[in-house]
Amino acid sequence: MGLGSGRGIVPAYFFSKPTKPLTPMQETLMSWLNVLALPEVGLSTVFVVAFISATLLPMGSEAVVFGMVTLQPDWFWVTVLVATAGNTLGGAVSWWMGWGAHLAVDKVRGQRSETQALHWLRRWGPKACLLSWLPVVGDPLCVAAGWMKLPFWPCVAFMAVGKFARYVIMTSALVWAVPTDWLP
Repeated sequence: MGLGSGRGIVPAYFFSKPTKPLTPMQETLMSWLNVLALPEVGLSTVFVVAFISATLLPMGSEAVVFGMVTLQPDWFWVTVLVATAGNTLGGAVSWWMGWGAHLAVDKVRGQRSETQALHWLRRWGPKACLLSWLPVVGDPLCVAAGWMKLPFWPCVAFMAVGKFARYVIMTSALVWAVPTDWLP
């Protein structure tokens, strides 16, 4: 039987004692996996995964959001809002990373050069952050907005709108499209 009130989310053998001893790093990883197991922690896991996936780390949060909505259908809007908050905060951190990187590079170089993408971003301004939900380009877009020192709060507001729309559309589509007999 797996974790998740007998629903088989994670096979029980995944958390059973291994036949050979684990290294300290493996033990730490296993303890984090136990802590972040969805049914036990719930919305905080959604927040953490959404936050991390909004940084430059290659990770997606849709599966966790869908899993939470599958386990707790009544929490659809709460889950979407928590995921939006975590993903937007992660985008804001990316904005600050870009801003800080720009300051560091300006000190070293003392000059500026603009690529076509930065020129496009400058023309659209904070509104371009509506596209921060896009795979591959969305997270670097937040960094680029910080790099260009676009206004922080308007950028965060547009990030939040775009990310909220993505979670509502994608999670609704998954809930609608995935047959219930496929779920544990």
